[in-house]
Amino acid sequence: MSREDFIELYSSLGATVTGDESTSQAIRINPLVTDESTLIETFTSQGVELEKIPFLDQGYRVVSSPFSLGASIEYLLGHYFLQETASQLPAQILSPSCDDKVLDMASAPGGKTTQMAAYMRNGGSITAVDVNRRRLYALENNLERMGVRNTVVYNMDALDLPDEPMFTKVLLDAPCSGNYVTDRRWFGKRKKSHIQHNFMVQRKLLTKAVRLLEKGGALLYATCSLEPEENELNVQWLLENHEVRLDDIDAPGTPGVIEIFGDQLDESIKKCRRLWPNDAGTQGFFLARVVKL
Repeated sequence: MSREDFIELYSSLGATVTGDESTSQAIRINPLVTDESTLIETFTSQGVELEKIPFLDQGYRVVSSPFSLGASIEYLLGHYFLQETASQLPAQILSPSCDDKVLDMASAPGGKTTQMAAYMRNGGSITAVDVNRRRLYALENNLERMGVRNTVVYNMDALDLPDEPMFTKVLLDAPCSGNYVTDRRWFGKRKKSHIQHNFMVQRKLLTKAVRLLEKGGALLYATCSLEPEENELNVQWLLENHEVRLDDIDAPGTPGVIEIFGDQLDESIKKCRRLWPNDAGTQGFFLARVVKL
């Protein structure tokens, strides 16, 4: 598919993107180590200008900074995480508490894992799984840096976990095709075969996630893909093949699309959220909150 083909597809889904959108740097303040007012006061004295992102609990857009925010003392001490705006939404929507047993199925490098630990106030438990050993170094470093103490890390494929309902909440930030906002070469290298491969892997992961959930437990499915095969069509497949329902989501964006490629999808898919880069000022993103019946 060409760049024009992708833009035409997105237009058919209701978007008015140009393919040239970009996103701003953002941070998430870490309440396990500091508080917002203290860090903002420190940043202000250092000449850093932040703007609160209204739909995020601890998220701020970086307006300007006289130095690299990935090399400050406060960063090294875990006071904040450099985390793109949309990627702060999955953990916020899943909203785990100190009573939860959480599985993060593709956890490295740890932005969402450390965010969930903060919501849980280091209570409960998080099982963080990632198949890529090299990425685990970043995950383990970030867990230590951010003061996380409730997380156990496993270097394994989440598909190899035993089929036992042992978690109250599952986060599946699925491996996906990505989008053009975070990769300027995206249009030139993305092929339809990549999307087809990804949605098949995602369906296996979704099946595993449901099997691992206790009844009444919640799954947050997220991708940074704009492709319907990896988003609404996967959710439709999940509704047809598993005993689940969708929850409403309190987040910016537009409702999930329910007419795709001439097919009518389940009406409840409108409860999902799409973040189009031209509307939300973020990278492309998709969110679905699923409850096991």
